[in-house]
Amino acid sequence: MLANINIKTDSELKKQAESLFSDLGMNMTTAFNIFMRQAVRENRIPFEITRDPYSLEKAVHDSRTRTNLHGPFSSAEDAVASMLEE
Repeated sequence: MLANINIKTDSELKKQAESLFSDLGMNMTTAFNIFMRQAVRENRIPFEITRDPYSLEKAVHDSRTRTNLHGPFSSAEDAVASMLEE
């Protein structure tokens, strides 16, 4: 059995999301169903929600664990810029 969901969102965001999903070969309904299935499977929002997209704490952690590093780098700024590209 199918159920309808009505969601209000910014029209520009909707247009951008529809374009992205179209490029990925799906429509908004399919993308939202994928999101909901993943959320239910993991019993959480299936991605990290943060105030800062890349915090200093995460940068320090990544540098210590060598996660998200794609060096060699000529400066610390280049290393941080590389981590922000993710």
